[in-house]
Amino acid sequence: MSVEAHPAVVATTAGRLQGTWAERAGVAVFRGVPFAAPPVGERRWREPEPAEAWDGVRSAVAFGADCPQAPYERSRANRMDEDCLTLNIWTPAVDRQAKLPVLVWFYGGSFLFGSASDPRSDGAELAARGAVVVTANYRVGLFGFLAHPGLSAASASATSGNYGLADNLAALRWVQDNIKAFGGDPGRVTPFGVSAGSASLGLLMTSPAARGLFSRMILQSPGAFRPLAPLADAEAAGLALGPDIEALRSLDASEVLARTALLAPKVRSLTSHRVLRPIRDGVLVPADDRVAFGTGRFHAVPTLVGGMVDEGSKLVAAWPHATVADWDELVAANFGTAAAEVAQHYRVANDADVAGRVAELFGDTQFTYGARGIARGVAARGVAAYRYLFTRRAGRGDGSGPHHGDCVPYVFGGVGRGDSGPYDEADAALAERIGAAWVRFAATGDPNGAGLSGWAPYDPEADSHYELGDRCGPGSGWRRGALDFLDRFYEYGSPSPT
Repeated sequence: MSVEAHPAVVATTAGRLQGTWAERAGVAVFRGVPFAAPPVGERRWREPEPAEAWDGVRSAVAFGADCPQAPYERSRANRMDEDCLTLNIWTPAVDRQAKLPVLVWFYGGSFLFGSASDPRSDGAELAARGAVVVTANYRVGLFGFLAHPGLSAASASATSGNYGLADNLAALRWVQDNIKAFGGDPGRVTPFGVSAGSASLGLLMTSPAARGLFSRMILQSPGAFRPLAPLADAEAAGLALGPDIEALRSLDASEVLARTALLAPKVRSLTSHRVLRPIRDGVLVPADDRVAFGTGRFHAVPTLVGGMVDEGSKLVAAWPHATVADWDELVAANFGTAAAEVAQHYRVANDADVAGRVAELFGDTQFTYGARGIARGVAARGVAAYRYLFTRRAGRGDGSGPHHGDCVPYVFGGVGRGDSGPYDEADAALAERIGAAWVRFAATGDPNGAGLSGWAPYDPEADSHYELGDRCGPGSGWRRGALDFLDRFYEYGSPSPT
């Protein structure tokens, strides 16, 4: 075993690890590192427990299994298993004295899928910029978010359902306890994520259990500020799987996975809660994040938050809304007597307008509204919030977008790596600026620096943002009228639709 083939052995609280070198020169990678005990058997649908210790030196060269889900095409793990609570670490300095900033990534996937082995979130390029990068698995779907009266009755907290969120907490605790051995600074930990992963992090900002686990936060297209299901509603929905929780616990994982559709509708509500995602359990999540950020009841840390010009069109492409009548039905179901005001901000004159307006309404309600709300809440606490709007359409793409999640390869430096795909030299240059800004923010709490400057903290009065695209610079008022309407809708409500 030569030094060239394997970096130094690293000691963690559970035992010693042997990693390897990433393709990026000078970056060591440790894959498939357990941060919690396998949530199998009696541990299914329980909060994660500490990782089990091992003797000797454990190989950390292969990715751990993905958590059970529908087959995920972007996984490099190539297998699924309930024993999936592992993380991966990329570091340019296996040195306890290095004290580099730490970035901890949580994937998106609508709380139904995702993988810490996704090649789009390979951490080698970011690590080469001077950070320790971690990607962590968490339970999804019925394994991560099933609430049930039988589970609550057996829980010390009398709650159930937020197991995937508890996994995120366990990963961050592991980082606090171990990252120094990989050259990281536990006092400069920045969780970051996209979509569902970002929504989870927004909720952790409101959770008492997360205190002290991070010093900054990066939220990319957070699925935030959507109404959360209260525990009782989620428990009632969970009974659709059956009343006997021990019988459910004895099922094979594939049999559990096959029941996902019972709690995951193909067309989601835009303004009411979903149950197969984090819920308001009164303990881990004490309040809706919209309420918590609006009233200052959250961990206020420097925050970088934003989203895409087109958050919705790909995600609603299969929705059955093609006519004005379909549109009217969708709006009435979600906004009741406020439907007339919806029409002022989303104009539909004929059938040809419907697809575009459905995409805009979805993007605003599911992502853009929450991103602005988080920036407002952080700014109101007197802490810097850096809001962005990603506008770059890939140079060799199809000219559409940028779509939900398209920013991820730019952040991780995957633009221009390997087969260059839809990207050109301008994409690679933008990726250089963005990756450097993310690492600077993790290091200092400020993204400004070489190649990207003039990004001021969010100004609520101007409703400001910083554009990341062909042009990099200040902007303001992105979709302000529609988002102000959503503020009024959620503040004052609307009679329930019939």
